[in-house]
Order: sequence, then C-alpha cells, then structure tokens
Amino acid sequence: MEKMLIHGGKRLAGEVVIGGAKNSTVALIPAAILSRTPVVLDGVPHIQDVYNLMSILGEMNVKSDFTGNILKIDPTAIVKTDLPDGKIKSLRASYYFMGAMLGRFGHAVIGMPGGDDIGPRPIDQHVNGFEALGAHVIDHNGLIEINAPKEGLHGARIFLDMASVGATINIILAAVTAKGQTVIENAAKEPEIIDLATYLNNMGATIRGAGTETIRISGVEQLAAHNAHTIIPDRIEAGTYLSLAAAMGEGIMVRNVITEHLDAFLAKLEEMGVTMEVGEDSIFVYPSGELKMVQVKTNTYPGLATDLQQPLTPLMLTAHGEGRIIDTIYPKRTRHVPELVKMGADIHVENDQIIIHHSPDLHGADVVAEEIRGGACLMVAGLMASGDTVISKVDNILRGYDRVVMKLKALGADVELLDLP
Repeated sequence: MEKMLIHGGKRLAGEVVIGGAKNSTVALIPAAILSRTPVVLDGVPHIQDVYNLMSILGEMNVKSDFTGNILKIDPTAIVKTDLPDGKIKSLRASYYFMGAMLGRFGHAVIGMPGGDDIGPRPIDQHVNGFEALGAHVIDHNGLIEINAPKEGLHGARIFLDMASVGATINIILAAVTAKGQTVIENAAKEPEIIDLATYLNNMGATIRGAGTETIRISGVEQLAAHNAHTIIPDRIEAGTYLSLAAAMGEGIMVRNVITEHLDAFLAKLEEMGVTMEVGEDSIFVYPSGELKMVQVKTNTYPGLATDLQQPLTPLMLTAHGEGRIIDTIYPKRTRHVPELVKMGADIHVENDQIIIHHSPDLHGADVVAEEIRGGACLMVAGLMASGDTVISKVDNILRGYDRVVMKLKALGADVELLDLP
C-alpha cells in the first residue's frame, strides 16, 4: 500500500507539461475494440486507469503496448468475452465497454463498475439509450447483460434527461455501427465528446454535432483505424496545477493547454485576483498577492467542471472573506472537507454547500484521499502546509494524474511515495 509523503511549505517555480486528458483516454481505449485494424493513441497519460483498461483488453485477447506516451492496441484477434468482475469493477469508465462491445458484437455482459464514491451516478440513461437502439437490457443483480436483436441495432432519436457525459459516450459507441441515423438530444458538450467523435470519424464513423446539444450519427457497417490519434490535453490536470501555482508559486508555466477548455475556471481565478499570462497553448501564473474570496458553482460544460471544485479549494483557503462552493453535479462531493479540517482549514459543509474562510496557517496531518479530485485537493493543501502531510489511498491520485510526483519535484516540491505494507 502506497502513501504520499509531502514536506510542505516550499515555494514552487518552473514549468509543467500537461498530459493527455484522462476523461478522453478512458473512453478512447474501450472504443478501440470497434476498429478492425490496430489503433495508435498518442499523448496517453501515465495513470493507473490506463493500465487497468489494458488489463481488461487482455481478457478479450486484445494486445496492447504502452511505450513513452504511445499506446498501441491491436483488436484484430479480439474474442467476445463476458466481463463480470475483476478489473471491470476497479474504475467507473469501464462501463464504456458496454457501448463498445454492443457496437462490435451486439452483446455485452459487464459487472457494474466501481470508481470514485462521489454520490449517485446511475446508468439509467445509458440503459434507456441502448433500449432505444433496439437492445434488450437485463440487470442480474448488478451484472448487466445487453443483447441486440438478431437484425442488429437500429438508429433512434434519444433525448437525455440530463446532459450526461457517460451516457452520451456510451450511446455514441453503440450507435456508430447501428443501421440508420441516431440523434442524441441534450447531449453532453464536453471537449472529451469532441475528441471521441474525431477519433471515431477518423476510423470511418459519421458523427456530426459533437460539442453541441444535438449529435447526429449515421451508422456504418464497421470501423477501421488508419492514423494515430493525439489525445487532447487534460483540462482538469491543468486546472489543478494552475490552482497550485496561484497558491504557492513563484512563477509557474503550465504548458500543453487548450485555454478555451478552461474559460470558466480562468474567469474564476481572475475574479480572485490571480495574475496570469494566457498564451496560445500555455499559461504563466505570476506570484499571487492578496486574493479575494469567490462563490463557485459547478455546472455542465462550458460551466466550471465539478472535477475542478476540489483542486480549487486550497487556493480559496488563501483568500480573504467567506467563500462558498455549490456543486450542482455531485452535491455530496465533500469527503475532502473533514480531511482539510485536520490540517487546520476553516471549512465546513452546510446544506450540501461548502463554506470556506481564510485559513493562512495550514499544518501537515495524516489524511485520506477518498477519490481522485479530493486527493488532488489534499495534495495541494499538503504542499501549502507547514510540516509533513501523509496521504493514504494515494492510488486514487495516481489514477488521475500523469506522473504527478515527477512533475511536482520538477517544480521544487519535496514529495515522495512510500511503499508500505
């Protein structure tokens, strides 16, 4: 069992290069099985979720090789396999194998996925989408069996009750090889949806409208990859380092950023008084002076991402006044709050809202990273705090942040992983 040990209180400087987007990567890897030819992904982040997905591919006789930032996936000898448990339960994004296997084989048996405990995340919209395409879905006490009719899936008009990223992606994966046209209304608009559509279109799919609320898919018989696909930069990783840079940086350059993906987050930093120089694909954060507290409300894209409310919290602790975070996506995403209190933060939860007051004297403590972004929050707080912070369940951080220890050390942080029994 690994823990992260942080000797905090050191000012940081230098530059950090953002890796490929986790939320794209975990969809693109399952989508690779739709291809009848080998797939090459460039810019793949070194995160635990990638290795877990590669292991799942192996269970289907799909070979994969991860060297540098290049992931090669060869699905040409794929075997239709049920995935009831094991690695499939280790991460939430494993549910994308539902849509991918349904699109490839017309059949899927998937154990209900795991992932972070951040409140209810039902898959009813995924199921409704599959059924609209003609599939029959049976829930065997958490084991989901999906079967297409003998004549195959057919196009349909599908309206999502909420703009779910997961449901939008899963329906796309199933619909690209369905007969006729599928229209997804109230679709999620996140950049990762556009990245997936670009990837599939380069394999021969016909997807239009990705990034808008209406996506149109004209089904094709099969897909085949011919060119490498470069994954978009991770906007959540970028936002985490921007928060860190504003909190305790002596000048930090964040490179490989699509700044438009961070418009809502950058606006909030500017409102706080953070001074930045925004370039074409980089952002330089100057040392911060006195910052002003803000009110934060998360929303679906292009609003401020729920995944960024926790990494922003330590920076808010440095600001003067009373701040408030309202997470409209996952209101129960508050498990980092009692851990911050252990470190001396003046923060509490009231009616599903996080209330924050100026907390200039954080100190090290033993804390637990219950999920990816909460872990990132504690990591930033530990770097800000005086003394030593030990973060347990650090595998949650490693699931979402590319080579995080190496990158922090390059900025001058004193941080290490401890391999403990």
